[in-house]
Amino acid sequence: MTAVSLALGGCSGEPARKNGEKLQVVTTVAPLTSIIASVGGGRIEVDGLVPEGVNSHTFEPPPSASRSFANADVIFINGLKLEDPTRELADRTKRSDVAVVELGTSALPETDYIFDFSFPKEDGKPNPHLWTDPTYAVRYAEKVRDVLTELDPDGATVYRESTATFVAQANALTEAIRADQESLPADQRELLTYHDAYAYFARTFGWRVVGAIQPRNFEDPTPREIVGLIDQVRREEVKVIFGSEVFPSRVLEQIGKATGARYVDVLRDDDLPGKPGESEHSWLGLMRFDYLTMIEALGGSAPRLRALDVNQAGADHARYAQ
Repeated sequence: MTAVSLALGGCSGEPARKNGEKLQVVTTVAPLTSIIASVGGGRIEVDGLVPEGVNSHTFEPPPSASRSFANADVIFINGLKLEDPTRELADRTKRSDVAVVELGTSALPETDYIFDFSFPKEDGKPNPHLWTDPTYAVRYAEKVRDVLTELDPDGATVYRESTATFVAQANALTEAIRADQESLPADQRELLTYHDAYAYFARTFGWRVVGAIQPRNFEDPTPREIVGLIDQVRREEVKVIFGSEVFPSRVLEQIGKATGARYVDVLRDDDLPGKPGESEHSWLGLMRFDYLTMIEALGGSAPRLRALDVNQAGADHARYAQ
């Protein structure tokens, strides 16, 4: 599947933005919505369709989403097979000149796909969680900048400057992670998580994903699989099991009690911390929270991450589905 399904409206020589109107942008999961709002700022109106706290892998868009698609000037999704039902509805209901831009698909060559615990290769669906790696979030922002500039050439300076601001913040996050993770011995930078959301981060930053509890069908593992996980945790001397505040798991608690591993149940991969309008309710706030939590839970210290300014410019211009 291509990263952009149709020619952008701007290719005809007719800008999509007219008479001071804001570009109507539709997105899916909250981290993408936040990144896009940061790039577009006040020149766009962003509608994030996937409610926070909902499993994005199994999300079925309501019929009302067709109105958002019909009014959109551009539609951004992650791609990599994450939002297939949403993509199908968008293709049926959007205007013919409106592009569906797959940010993840455009950022990741097939040679770099990761298939793992929750995303086995035989299913043909690679791990889609690129946004948890700030180096890929930069690619997302730059792609958004290019698309918005083509649709709204008058906003080129705004999009260029806001993207530069976002990239600087993402790079500062990367530097903070690299500095703070040095407080952990390299062999202790291990993750056993509720869901395979950190595979690209682990590859970039030199961490190891020991396993993920949530299998491909997003249901609890079988008793036999649980026994296998308990054995693995004991064998590899895993100190911490990371769960989700959004998707609590008795299985993780059970494994923690059986092995003595500490159970930390507050990670989140696409549910932003805080409330809309608050500084932490952003992609940057989400990533700072997750990596600070990981490093400190494993026994390290994270002063650089704690000091990081998470006021993500432009993020308050988004409308998140609740």
